Amino acid sequence: MTGRIFFLPSLILLLFLLQLCAHPDNDINPNVIIIIADDQGWADIGYHNQAVYTPNLDRLASEGVTFSQHYSMPQCTPTRVAIFTGRYPGRFGTSGLQASNEQVLPHGTFTLATMFREAGYNTFLCGKWHMGSSTEHGPNEYGFDESYGSLAGAIGMYDHRYRDGRYEITWHRNHSIIPGYENGIHATDLVAGEAIKYIRRKHAKPFFMYLAFHAPHTPLDERGDFVDQPTHIDPDDSLRWINEDEIKWFNDPEGKIQSEADPEKRLFLAAVYHLDHAIGSIVQALEGEGLGENTLILYTSDNGPQVNWPGNAYPDDLKLTDFNQKIPMKGSKTDVWEGGIHVPGFASWPGQLMPKSISEATHVVDFLPTLASIIGYDKVQTDDLDGTDLKHILFNDDSLNRRELYWIWNSEIDRWALRYGNWKIVNYGVKEPDESSDWQLFNIDQDKKEGNDLSSRYPDTARKLHNMFLIQRGKDSMILD
Repeated sequence: MTGRIFFLPSLILLLFLLQLCAHPDNDINPNVIIIIADDQGWADIGYHNQAVYTPNLDRLASEGVTFSQHYSMPQCTPTRVAIFTGRYPGRFGTSGLQASNEQVLPHGTFTLATMFREAGYNTFLCGKWHMGSSTEHGPNEYGFDESYGSLAGAIGMYDHRYRDGRYEITWHRNHSIIPGYENGIHATDLVAGEAIKYIRRKHAKPFFMYLAFHAPHTPLDERGDFVDQPTHIDPDDSLRWINEDEIKWFNDPEGKIQSEADPEKRLFLAAVYHLDHAIGSIVQALEGEGLGENTLILYTSDNGPQVNWPGNAYPDDLKLTDFNQKIPMKGSKTDVWEGGIHVPGFASWPGQLMPKSISEATHVVDFLPTLASIIGYDKVQTDDLDGTDLKHILFNDDSLNRRELYWIWNSEIDRWALRYGNWKIVNYGVKEPDESSDWQLFNIDQDKKEGNDLSSRYPDTARKLHNMFLIQRGKDSMILD
């Protein structure tokens, strides 16, 4: 009898401790860092592909929660809008449906930064903005206390200019152009260095950092200590880059990068190694300041791989062909095929998130409602959001309710897609799909390369997803031109 009396309190205590492990401490207001890589495809990271050297990212992923079916939008601006607002970019009109330097978000839009600021956080954008590339539409107008980096999109890695034209001069601090644009230092190092300085400050409040790297987007330019010599093929060896043997980023300790025979692939792997090292230095700074266990990191890429690049868009911009790692999916950047939108993603929070993989489909629009739930922000109007709160599947073994995921990318050939469960419909064309027969239908679980159109075999399924598309499209139509 005595043993039973002792056993019951012990069991209650054990269950209580397990419950604590399954939920974040309600008294903890974690620092939050969202890290966005630029043009890093599904296979351009080590934990998906052993040919890639990314030990710091691999460690964060292995110690946290990986999203095995994680989605972005097909290009940079649309993904940033989705992350920042928890809403699909079409909800804000046409300007956010592809890369744009024009204003995307109306002033007063509810964003991640305004949410964190209202919740008592300091807010900082470090890196690439690209949701309105003039100062009147910059990050400090949308909830950030401070900002640093480029207002516009991709830049020269060493001179930090955007393409020729109105938005060429873009390297700023709090919307003021920095004299000299901090030329001669790689953008990856500048962004990481500024993030580390911010982390090492004495913060009276928790902070939210939106950390948007420019790498590994083109132009690929990895000079190491040879900053006065842009990356070019060695004139004495067409398979080697100038100074390659003496530049750290081409020579990882495991020899993976140097074992790649294709010089363009090797250059890309060097840019990814450089990015990984920068992220590792940021994590090291967190740990050095005693912030590692009180910082939640969410990681994503903004879209799938570039694959081919014509060059000459930025200073010292090389033409590159087939330079990403091969992916087991169809499509690439700007595609709504899986290869353009299925990207690396994970969450890391030491001591709070237990290592596991989530196999259900997640999307960058889920970041805002998930973070609102984690920090206990209850003012968000969830009915206005397209994202889903992932908190319960992050901290427990719960499952997600089925929901549709929706993509548009506008160009001369418009691209449309919707996924529900394992089913996905896709349409490429010059007119909007208005009939269920306009779509191709795929079972993504069985056909990741989207090569077997099942629309004629399962017309009822195609019709069901088309009706879901019409509902999503209706939410856009109130605003779209």
